[in-house]
Amino acid sequence: MSWEQQGYGGGYGHPQQPQQPYGHEGHGQPQPYGQPQSPYPYQQQPYPQQQQPYPQQPPYPQQYAATDYGQGAGAAVAGETATLPAVEPETEPETGPEPVAEQAVEEAAEKPAPKPAGRDRYFDTLRAVALIRVVTYHTFGWAWCGMVFPSMGIMFGLAGTLMAKSLERPAFKVVKSRMRRLLPPFWFWGFFVLVAMMIHDWMPGWQIVFWIVPVGDPPGNAWGMQAWEILWYLRTYLWFVMLSPVLLWIFRKAPIPVLLLTLVPIVILKFVWAGPDNRFGNALWDLSTYLFCWILGFAHRDGVLQKLKPFLVVTLSVAAIVFGGWYAFTHQAEAGGTYDLDESPLAQTYWSAGYVMLLMWAKAYFNIDFTWLTRFKRLDRVVTIFNSRAVTIYLWHEIALVLAVPLTDQFWKVPAFEKWLPLGSQWFMFGIGWILIALFIVLCGWVEDVAAKKKPRLLPS
Repeated sequence: MSWEQQGYGGGYGHPQQPQQPYGHEGHGQPQPYGQPQSPYPYQQQPYPQQQQPYPQQPPYPQQYAATDYGQGAGAAVAGETATLPAVEPETEPETGPEPVAEQAVEEAAEKPAPKPAGRDRYFDTLRAVALIRVVTYHTFGWAWCGMVFPSMGIMFGLAGTLMAKSLERPAFKVVKSRMRRLLPPFWFWGFFVLVAMMIHDWMPGWQIVFWIVPVGDPPGNAWGMQAWEILWYLRTYLWFVMLSPVLLWIFRKAPIPVLLLTLVPIVILKFVWAGPDNRFGNALWDLSTYLFCWILGFAHRDGVLQKLKPFLVVTLSVAAIVFGGWYAFTHQAEAGGTYDLDESPLAQTYWSAGYVMLLMWAKAYFNIDFTWLTRFKRLDRVVTIFNSRAVTIYLWHEIALVLAVPLTDQFWKVPAFEKWLPLGSQWFMFGIGWILIALFIVLCGWVEDVAAKKKPRLLPS
């Protein structure tokens, strides 16, 4: 049976689309986990990142390295895809005990000490919080999560910044490098998902090519939907990577007009032409939804945001957020009776645009770098792991949440656990899910190292 016959290929906005609403972070509103005894009570979401391991942070990082988000979903999502390799800090050469001329000493004293290179912990922190928010949303299904912190828009914005930085090198090499960092972790994860679905009576046709290069939604059966439905983020990220050389060239011709025009495609899809009812149509909706955030990353990298007047930025950002929120709350019937931004692409576009613009502009205008994070060693270490294993976390978190259900059921068989542990709480399952995610980071995260041509490690150093 083809992808379309299974009901997984409909584009958003078509009346003939099967009852699987458009949803970013998973194309469909997640259903909160119920009592753990039920087998698999949950559906939904990204991620993307769009990330890759990187060396131990210097005490006061000052410069954000060119990286990949795989990074993620990723980008979400968020490497040279959404994993983020860092720049090694430069070390000063050792000096011997020989005496130095007095004049040389005076000249050296007049020059400021070189600042160590490193990663921008502000961006790293945003990406880590975005991944936590994705897992939280997929556990509880809270519609307000996307409004408090629009993870996917943020991860696409961060990935756009990194892509603009990377394109200072030859475009072909940059695109090739990012695909190399993204695809091996995807293939490794996909092998287990494909085998599991085939064991459960599914056999792919020619569409299996989308499990090799996910430029379209990979096929799958209903049994494995919770695992593969999050791949929309990787597909969207991959398209943005391939289009970025052209997009960046167009953006630099007229930065502000091009940035504003990126809000138009989603309006056309919503009110004029809904696009084809196939994989290309799905990709077109997602690209249009997050195009502004991606180009906004270019604007941050090129210094365009710093030049804008604060009043103008704040006014436009608030206006976009207000419009996005108004549309989400007043058109809930279009989104299945919810104000969830993931079910309303138009609302998602404008809410994310305003939110991400404020975050990016504040970073540039106030020179926020979060260097204070390095004083908290354990917290800084967690942020490092999240960024170095962003692709792994995004791909495996849904499987971890699925496995948390039968694992929690086993606790009910122990009387002491049943009496003293909150086994019926979703928060307990949320905790079990993170334990399993940590396990996947250790067991599977090394693939991101291999993809980045680094020495495989259980945890990034």
